[in-house]
Order: sequence, then C-alpha cells, then structure tokens
Amino acid sequence: RWHKEAGKWIACELESRELMALCLSNISGLKAKGSKVRLVDAGWIWTEPHSMRLKVRLTVQKEVQLGTILQQSFTVIFVVRNQQCIECQAEFRQGAWKSLVQVRQRVGHKRTFLYLEQLILKHGAHRGCLSIETFRDGMDFYFPDKSKAARFMTFLESVVPTRVKSSKKLIGTDDKSNISNFKYTNLVEICPICKDDLLYLPAKLARTLGNISRIVLVKNVSNLVHLIDPLTGQTASMDADQFWRDPFRPIITAARSRLTRYIVLGKEPVVVRRNVSKKSATRKNRNRLAAVTVAKEDDLGVNDVQVEERSHVGYLLKSGDVCLGYDLTETQFVEDDAEELRSSGKLADVIVVRKLYGGVATNEVNASKMRIWRLQRLDVEVAETMRARSSKKDAEMDDVDEEDFMQEVEADKEMRKNMNLYKNSGKKKEDGDEPMGDGEADQQAVVSQDNDDEANDGDEDDDQEVKLDELLEGLVLDKPPDTEDVTNNMTDEEAWAMAVNAQQEGEKAAKDGINFIGRDHAKQVPDKDSAVPVSSNEFSKQFTNAKFSFT
Repeated sequence: RWHKEAGKWIACELESRELMALCLSNISGLKAKGSKVRLVDAGWIWTEPHSMRLKVRLTVQKEVQLGTILQQSFTVIFVVRNQQCIECQAEFRQGAWKSLVQVRQRVGHKRTFLYLEQLILKHGAHRGCLSIETFRDGMDFYFPDKSKAARFMTFLESVVPTRVKSSKKLIGTDDKSNISNFKYTNLVEICPICKDDLLYLPAKLARTLGNISRIVLVKNVSNLVHLIDPLTGQTASMDADQFWRDPFRPIITAARSRLTRYIVLGKEPVVVRRNVSKKSATRKNRNRLAAVTVAKEDDLGVNDVQVEERSHVGYLLKSGDVCLGYDLTETQFVEDDAEELRSSGKLADVIVVRKLYGGVATNEVNASKMRIWRLQRLDVEVAETMRARSSKKDAEMDDVDEEDFMQEVEADKEMRKNMNLYKNSGKKKEDGDEPMGDGEADQQAVVSQDNDDEANDGDEDDDQEVKLDELLEGLVLDKPPDTEDVTNNMTDEEAWAMAVNAQQEGEKAAKDGINFIGRDHAKQVPDKDSAVPVSSNEFSKQFTNAKFSFT
C-alpha cells in the first residue's frame, strides 16, 4: 500500500495508472494554485530493481507570451521509503487500544469459551483485534476503535445469549476544538447456562414455554437456549430476555464429576401419546424416543442393579454402548421443590445425556490423541493474574475442560456445523511412534466407519458420529515456507526487487495506456530537455513557417 494523505493508504501496482496519479499529485509545480503549466504527457522510466526509486518522464507546456507556447520534457525521481500504517503501529504500542470488550461467564469451566473460540475462528470475527487476553472466567479483546468493538459485540449477541454493560473513561480533552479522547470498556456477560446442564425451570417460565416439564435438559446454546424434555422429547427455546428477567442456576452442571458412565443393556421404541394441552413434540423427536436399560459401569460384576428409563437419545444407543448420564438417586438438589419431587420418587432415576464414541468409550490409553480430527485455536495471551496462580493446577483443569468439549463435539452433529474440523495428520499409530499421513488417516476412518455400519445390524444409523467428509485439509508444516514468510525475512531492498521482478517490464503500463521507456533506452534519456516553442493556433503556424527577408 502507498500513503496518500492524512493517514489514508491506497493499494497500487507498479507502473499502474493509480500509482502515476499518486506521483503526479506530489509534484508541487503541477498542483500549485494559479499555475499556468499544463501537463501534456507522463510516462514511466525503467529503474534498477534494488534502487528503491520511481522515475517519471513528464512533458509540460506553458504560455510565455501571447500566442507563444514553450514545451519541455524532464525526469522526476521519487524515493520509496517503507513505513507502517497507523493500525500496524498501534499493534506494537502499549496502551494503544480505544475499546475493550470483556467477555465473562460465571461458571466453573471453559467449555463455552472453547466453543465461542471456534465460532470466532470460522467467521473471522477477531479481525482488527489488537490482542486477546484469556482469564479463567473469560477473555478480553482489545480493539483500536469503537466501531470494530461494536461489530464484535454484535457478533457475540448473534451466537450466544448475552447482556452488555458499557462505560467510558476520559483520557484527554481539547477545550479549544471541543475534542475529547475516551477509552471504552464493554462487559459482555454470557448466560451461565451451558450445553447438557440439567435445569429446574420456574413454574411461570415453564408455562410460557409451551407448558413444558420443569425438569429439562439444555440441548444446545446459540443466541437462544434450546431446551428438551429428556422423557417426552418436547422442545422449547428461551431467549436472553426471558432468562435475565428472572435468572436461575442449573441444578446440575455438566461437569465430569457429576456425570456417570452407564452401559446400555437394551432398548425398546416408545410411542408417545399426543397431549392436547401441551406443545406437541415434532414427529422426528417422537420417533427418536426409546426406553433404554442401563447399568453403571462400576457396578458390573458387583451387583445386578439395572435401570430402565426413557431417553431422547435412545435412537443412537444399542446394546454394549457407553453413555453418560445423571444419577438422580444420589443427588441432592438445592431447590426445595426439586428436592421434594426427587425424594417422593416422581423424578426419573437416570437421565441419559449423550453417547460416547471412539477410544473414550473403551477407556483406551491416550484416546484423545487417536482422534482423526483436530481444532484450531486462537493466538491468545495468558493474563498475569493467572500466571501468578498455580500453573500446574490450571493446566490440568484446562485439559479436562478441553477433553469434555471434544466429547461434546463428537456427539453433536449440529454443533459441528458451526465450526471447522481439520484432519489430524499428526495422529500416532497404535504400534509405532511415526505420525500418520493423510492417506492413512483417511483409510483408517473409512475402515472404522464400515465396522460401525456392520455392528449396527439393522439398527438406525448413528448420524451424530464424525464423518470423514466433515473434515477439512489443514496446514502441513512439512512443506517449504510460504512466500509471505520469505518476504517477512527480507530487507526492504530485496522485497522491492521481488515486487519489481514479479511482472514483466512495461506490462502494466501498456495495459493502462501509459508510455514506458525500457531498460535499453533508459540510460539515454536526458534529465532535462531544452524548451522549444510549440504552435498553438493557425496564426502561430503561419508565423512560424513564414520566411522573412530584411533588406
């Protein structure tokens, strides 16, 4: 880009019409007020690639006397100097941000921010951000101006239920021009309800949401909180205004310590009768209900305790599968009404949350490293307050949250549509330490998919498992460096030479209809020609061509 004026930058190619106009605007004699000099012609002159120079051949005319016009050609040399724009300078300057967006969620895990991070990467919402800082309960985004921060907050409101509080601080003011400099701080608080949380809705809110059951499960979270009754399949959606009008906390949070592993022993389809007084479940959800018989994985071989309950994910389960669920028989609720229902036996004993896939279900060692897919991460900085704490404990908690988030992604196809999954070409082989290539990973994924299809034995297809066609090709680090990386390590002269040699001499000038003096004739062009008279009208032509004799 080339600097134009007042901090404005324009993109121009070498020998282009736009670059010629920019050079002519910087010649003082042509743009001076009252100047009678008229530009007749302008053309490029070839220069050495490492010279960091631009040469322009100009031809001008000026009327010196009545009817007498002089024409002269000369060369103007421009020196090219590299500098950074204001935005690039602000990235390397401390305290250069003008607007701060603080995103917070008051929960004990970071699974929501891991999902939000994938949404930001897919939509490129972090473009224009100076830096990103992470905390245990949220993230800070620093922007150079207020408009970019407002655009980012609009994106957040479209993907998660939020409420925003804004404030500003006066940095400086100019009384003469009445101009003030502010720094803006925006607090974006995300609803503390996450995917797979178990909720006990207030009675008034449950009636508002189609008279749904008060015990519901959070199916997924977008700008709305989508709820589902795990026993009947009835669904409902709650917006941010409904939640913040009467906030409440989940009775069970989807943490690893609260989820219990169950083994599926059998299932039977369930036909739900339609209740006219309730909002009916869709036909798709009614067909997916099933009564599953499960037993705790830890109780196998110890006792014969089995539980049979309805589940909204029953269509995915078959005998021998491993699933996660809430054991309500050993849980004590904080809500008095919910605890009274549990103690009286009116609640289900087990609520199945999701199915486990891959090596996680079979308790394989390093199951997380054997996945055929991976996710990209944002380039963030760790806050100083987190560095002062126990780093080992925080790292363990982050690893647990990331693994739980990966399991959620594996079990939810709708969730994967909002993010980019890449092929994990660096996955380790089972019998060796050499990384697998893309072809081997594809082959193993196809084989595992065929094995799963054979194991179904006529059951419904599992549409929630990660398929090979969902994965994107990632960046291979074994390839040579890109041209951009090579350019960053060059000096200014080398980068200029590469830009000059990228196109043939005079190619761009010929397309724009501009004269170009090539390499062979460039050294023969004088810096300045003598002024010669030019005929401007018919009388001047006759006067110039006439032959006078004085006797």
